[in-house]
Amino acid sequence: MAPTGVNQLSHPCIYERKSRFMKWLSKLFRSGPGRGNAAGSNHHPQLIGDESMIWRAPPRSLDDRSRAQKEKEELDHAIGLSLAEDLKRRSGYRWQAERDEELARSLQDSSNPPLYPPYAPAPAPYYSYGETQRICGGCKHDIRFGNYLGCMGTYFHPQCFCCRSCGRPIVENEFSLSGRDPYHKSCFKELAHPKCEVCHQFIPTNRAGLIEYRCHPFWSQKYCPSHEHDNTARCCSCERLESWDARYVSLGDGRSLCFECMESAIMDTGDCQPLYHAIRDYYEGMNMRLDQQIPMLLVERQALNEAIVGEKSGLHHMPETRGLCLSEEQTVTSILKRPTFGRHQLVGIKTQPQKLTRKCEVTAILVLYGLPRLLTGAILAHELMHGWLRLKGYRNLNPEVEEGICQVLSYMWLESEVMPGFKNMPSSSTSTSAASSSSSSSSSKKGGKSKVEHKLGEFFMHQIANDSSPAYGGGFRSANAAVNKYGLRRTLDHIHLTGNFPL
Repeated sequence: MAPTGVNQLSHPCIYERKSRFMKWLSKLFRSGPGRGNAAGSNHHPQLIGDESMIWRAPPRSLDDRSRAQKEKEELDHAIGLSLAEDLKRRSGYRWQAERDEELARSLQDSSNPPLYPPYAPAPAPYYSYGETQRICGGCKHDIRFGNYLGCMGTYFHPQCFCCRSCGRPIVENEFSLSGRDPYHKSCFKELAHPKCEVCHQFIPTNRAGLIEYRCHPFWSQKYCPSHEHDNTARCCSCERLESWDARYVSLGDGRSLCFECMESAIMDTGDCQPLYHAIRDYYEGMNMRLDQQIPMLLVERQALNEAIVGEKSGLHHMPETRGLCLSEEQTVTSILKRPTFGRHQLVGIKTQPQKLTRKCEVTAILVLYGLPRLLTGAILAHELMHGWLRLKGYRNLNPEVEEGICQVLSYMWLESEVMPGFKNMPSSSTSTSAASSSSSSSSSKKGGKSKVEHKLGEFFMHQIANDSSPAYGGGFRSANAAVNKYGLRRTLDHIHLTGNFPL
């Protein structure tokens, strides 16, 4: 045994190599401790020596085995920590722990490969104890693996959480919510942030960070406050501002007209005569016949302003006067021939000066040209009431009474045009039916009213009812209340006796 021990000490590397080789053989062929010993004792003495050498070199072989055991224990410990951490995380990320565990097991299996390939069943979705199945709120399918979103009390696949407006997935950290509908912030701004209907840009915020804009009380046209001072054109009829993508028509006297109002505009004195006679018939149907033939002229803005200067009496609606009942003799330039339309302006207008002589208390009625039919008619009805009061001896009335009752007649005529079947006047059935027939005949001559013209009529009525001036607005509301309570005839009789409305 001495020489053997000497050889072992003199060739430690050789024994180490044999030890590793035998370790591999033992892993490959071992089936129990008795098999190796029996085989070594009977048939392979050299292997017996080698086998004994393996056991006689415990420092190297035991160290190798303890290292493998430590690696296995550390791996099991890491898996246990990973699973413990997973319980603390949100359920939406538990799939990552599964992958970590599978990866760890695959590494362990690669260090100890099995003799036969294992059978791996198809993976099932992971749910913790007591956890319910998740259904995507977008596609309505199960959320099995991968990331998911929790919002509005339900769950979504990331690709299923889409903007209600554009339909694309919402991937930003912030989004807008309207009811139960999610939106991109840019899409929601496009839908909810008001845009200027003049420049078509988002209305900017003021210094306080608030969205400040102007809005027309009837048309609900929203626009930037700056457009009230940047010379943006405004329609002289409907008061809407000119949009940057739709040019208005210039009437040549500082006024502009939108295309909707242009459709029914009356351009010269000859075109206005049928409407003028229809309104006279309306008065006659109300038992308010005008015995005198009062001339009626359509004029330009400058001619009307000059006539106002020459008129000694009367109250005129500022800042824009559209009609005038003359009592003095004057020479007035009227529109003889309607102009033609060219390059967003009217050209070829022909005028004619006309000498007006006084034959009665009323010399003539003047109305601005270029206004829509219903607005022109409302002005004529107002000015004819001034003429009727003067011809019937209603003198020295205060402005609130005279302008108020004239506005009532204008409103009544518009009402008969816009709502022919509506009767708000407590007058006799004969006079009301006559007025309605007169109104319908005048409408039939124009071929009926379009929806645009009907809406314009409602706007003109809105203007009269909501006028803020004391004479025209306040006077109308007082006169209309008296007429609704006592009727037109009794109200007129009371005004003739007292100069005021009945209470």
